[in-house]
Amino acid sequence: VDRDTETNVEESLREFLDILGSSETYQEFAAAEAALEADDEATALLREYEAKRAELQRNEFDESVMSELKQLQTAVSDNETIQRRRDAREQLVELLDETNIVIGDEIGETFARSNGGGCC
Repeated sequence: VDRDTETNVEESLREFLDILGSSETYQEFAAAEAALEADDEATALLREYEAKRAELQRNEFDESVMSELKQLQTAVSDNETIQRRRDAREQLVELLDETNIVIGDEIGETFARSNGGGCC
């Protein structure tokens, strides 16, 4: 690959990232992420959920820990700030998956794939 081609690819990538960053999908994700960071109750709930999940994974099965985890999962699912971020994240992942398909079609190979993950 010659230097001019590499420079053109880098410029195109920067332009793509600018367009992606200004997209409604990304803007909603950024706003939902900021709202979650500003919501102390929601962030504390997520930390508690993750800690309880880790506790369950570290130790032998404990019905009381499982029960607490289920209660926390319900609270996480009912929290509007967390749900907004989850929905926005899913939409962003979907958009990125679509771009990966287009890139993969152009280069004739499977390109970067998201495995999702996380609870939120």
